[in-house]
Amino acid sequence: MSRVYNFSAGPAVLPEEVLEQAAAEMMDYRGTGMSVMEMSHRSSAFQEIIDTAEADLRELMRIPENYKVLFLQGGASAQFSAIPLNFMTTGKADYIITGQWAKKAWTEAQKYGEANAVASSADETFTYIPDCSDLPISEDSSYVYICQNNTIYGTAYHELPNTKGKDLIADQSSMFLSQPVDVSKYAMIYAGAQKNVGPAGVVIAIIRDDMLEKEVNPLTPVMMNYKTQADAGSLYNTPPCYGIYICGLVFQWLKRQGGLNAMEIYNEEKAKVLYDFLDASEMFKGTVRKEDRSIMNVPFVTGDDDLNKKFIAEATAAGFVNLKGHRTVGGMRASIYNAMPMKGVEELVGFMGEFEKRNLK
Repeated sequence: MSRVYNFSAGPAVLPEEVLEQAAAEMMDYRGTGMSVMEMSHRSSAFQEIIDTAEADLRELMRIPENYKVLFLQGGASAQFSAIPLNFMTTGKADYIITGQWAKKAWTEAQKYGEANAVASSADETFTYIPDCSDLPISEDSSYVYICQNNTIYGTAYHELPNTKGKDLIADQSSMFLSQPVDVSKYAMIYAGAQKNVGPAGVVIAIIRDDMLEKEVNPLTPVMMNYKTQADAGSLYNTPPCYGIYICGLVFQWLKRQGGLNAMEIYNEEKAKVLYDFLDASEMFKGTVRKEDRSIMNVPFVTGDDDLNKKFIAEATAAGFVNLKGHRTVGGMRASIYNAMPMKGVEELVGFMGEFEKRNLK
């Protein structure tokens, strides 16, 4: 069977070059006589893998020297607990609720202190980003938390909130490495790798050094203590070695594509193809306010549940897979991450046009 166009939100499509390289190195990684899957995380071969991955990520993102890069386990969801345990030093933090994952992070943080929802777009099913220019930030807030790209709802911040001088922490899982970011504007950026970077099982965290000197909650599990992980170079215990290796291959692939500036242009061009079709279509409609659209995740509907189901079934049969929308939204969603080729988006749009002609009443 030939490869399909995989529009899954995560675990998601990976670059074919990366998969081919991993396959070629599966049985014997560069003369070691073993797979990276079998390799000790204390070996010099793996140390080189993780060191190279970090160096390449620092180069791609232009990460300042006063930030640590960590490769962690537990998924992005584990950070919902780790962040307040490590950083809610005043007993208070502010959250902006723009979707399911921000809401879950906020709910989890309430276990450890006063987590205030200072803005929300729940009133319109998270189809927009609220005005964040003058938020009621608490004077003694430890940090302000956002989910910068909302995978389920297809929204993205195109301007960072005014935190009034408070540290900004961002979950960038589904936009990570899709465009340049100014790391210095954040106290912490983190991302689950399985959406736009690598296989499930790795979380990448970029944390400003001074954040690691804060007094953590005494109940913080050792595995969730960021300073412990940083001091051990992400090797406090056995890390997700193979996942880190794949992430490293993706970083090298991104460098070959021209880096994040080139990826941003490419991703915007891909998104424009799909959004232009949706805006002109009589059948398919995007669900997000135009100025808040994500270039990574594109939800859309027909307005008819039966027609949605028919479209998903026929698209799947035609090789366009994982287009079913999240259960909280319904309809369809195309995740068009870095590794989704332009051809995949163009062919999807062509299929949608043909489906519309056949089914428009």
